[in-house]
Amino acid sequence: MAQKRDYYEVLGVSKSASDDEIKKAYRKLAIKYHPDKNPDNPEAEEKFKEAAEAYEVLSDGNKRARYDQYGHAGMGGSAGPQNMDDIFSQFGDIFGEGSPFGSFFGGGFGGGGRQQRVRKGSDLRIKLKLDLQEIANGVEKKIKVKRHVTCQACGGNGSKHGTSLRTCPTCNGNGQVRRVQQTMLGQMVTSSTCPTCNGEGKIVDAKCDVCVGEGRTLAEEVISIKIPAGVADGMQLSMGGKGNVPPRGGVAGDLLIVVEEEEHPDLKRDGNNVVYELYVNFVDAALGTSMEVPTIDGRAKITLEPGTQSGKILRMKGKGIPHLNSYGKGDQLIYVNVWTPRVLSSEEKGILEKLRSSPNFQPRPTKNDKSFFEKMKDFFN
Repeated sequence: MAQKRDYYEVLGVSKSASDDEIKKAYRKLAIKYHPDKNPDNPEAEEKFKEAAEAYEVLSDGNKRARYDQYGHAGMGGSAGPQNMDDIFSQFGDIFGEGSPFGSFFGGGFGGGGRQQRVRKGSDLRIKLKLDLQEIANGVEKKIKVKRHVTCQACGGNGSKHGTSLRTCPTCNGNGQVRRVQQTMLGQMVTSSTCPTCNGEGKIVDAKCDVCVGEGRTLAEEVISIKIPAGVADGMQLSMGGKGNVPPRGGVAGDLLIVVEEEEHPDLKRDGNNVVYELYVNFVDAALGTSMEVPTIDGRAKITLEPGTQSGKILRMKGKGIPHLNSYGKGDQLIYVNVWTPRVLSSEEKGILEKLRSSPNFQPRPTKNDKSFFEKMKDFFN
């Protein structure tokens, strides 16, 4: 599968572009690559879809912020409308009445002269708990979600057998009513949603027995969610079209997945690095030793050099969390703490008393023995 292009590059705008600049850029591309203007041209159709996907994200403040921070991975692999019908229904109103482009598209994409915008259902939000290993390696989760789906008995229009509909007599099927008023400046025309059909253009004569006129039913669905490696606690991913379907027709909302990172028993996360606090006894620190430490993927052997000081930081390169929107991984940092016993036996006290005055036991720090703050500065600068 080809790698997706940057959404700003697709629309030909800068990352600091205003909402109006983004809208104008999309409108220009939509005209250029519209299927009516490019019949039987698969390449133009793909560019039309690509522009719509970019606009769907960059025109939404929350989605744009998430994209700016995490790139395509932050969109959960499902950003943007998935077919031509969705594009026409979601974005057709940018070519509204009075626009120089309105007549070319019949007064709005897919509208047939109607200015009605297809409704979008409500979003669903779930919390997904992930352990550190799942976050580091990425994971596919199957979850059960209860959501409103299109009623199969009536096809979503809410009528009995899907056929008991008639054109609204108030708006003649347009979904809107227009009022003309005389003012000092001349005629003023206003449009509003039809109060009889609530903008649907149709009236239900006999309600569906299954959904009782709602056009949707509540169903439990198993959804597979692919979580990319490197996500963080509190991050929100989205799956387009997996939310609720609105009553009597429209496009489904989104499924929003909020990541909850479970605490690891031994490791702490610090950005893309993981940290392990290693406690060693005085003898092992003085003589040196080999030991195993926990990592994200199991255990690994490390070597302590003779004379290891408390506060020393060991680095295990590439044993941390992958960078979400780029190559490479963080590291595992091991903080060495030399353990000082709090209680000693008489025999132990006697041994240590003999060593107290030994020359090698007298602290003689050199320039190579950096302070804790200097060590941290070296690691993160």
